[in-house]
Amino acid sequence: MVDLSQTVLVAVVTGAFGAKGEIKVKSFTDDPAACMTYAPFVDEQGQVILEINKWRTVKGGFAVRSPDIKYRDEAAALRGTRLYCLREQLPEPEPDEFYNSDLIGLTVFGPDDKPMGRIGDVLNFGASDLLEICDTPGVKGSWMLPFTMDHVPVVSITEQKVQITNWQDFLLDSKETSKKAEQGD
Repeated sequence: MVDLSQTVLVAVVTGAFGAKGEIKVKSFTDDPAACMTYAPFVDEQGQVILEINKWRTVKGGFAVRSPDIKYRDEAAALRGTRLYCLREQLPEPEPDEFYNSDLIGLTVFGPDDKPMGRIGDVLNFGASDLLEICDTPGVKGSWMLPFTMDHVPVVSITEQKVQITNWQDFLLDSKETSKKAEQGD
């Protein structure tokens, strides 16, 4: 069993491709084709779940062949399967670059070093990365903050923390949040 922090999500199976058991894969790596160099893919626990022996670029991702998948229905059954690699396979990130998995769980501090919660997830809906901040004192639920130098000037993986600034517009006052919830907004 592998420590969960030692696996990194690099791709997901989006379905079957064609009639001969090819699997369609969407890459999450900066260079989409780089994810193919991390095969065989593992699950979160580090167990091999998908070996590939051939791959090619197709619209929206890659079509891969696996020696273990012979038929379209077998490939289709893998839809939604998250494909991980072991962290040790990845190159070290450049300065001021981070793997999302390294950020999740870091403690969030305001400019006055006051604890503001923790990073619950790193999301991207197309424009830029957003940090989901959870467990903020006095705030129900989570809130989002753009992951930019303007809003997150300090990231310290070794100290397991980030410092945020200019966050006030992204976090509604907890009284205002409660009032809106009561009004049904």
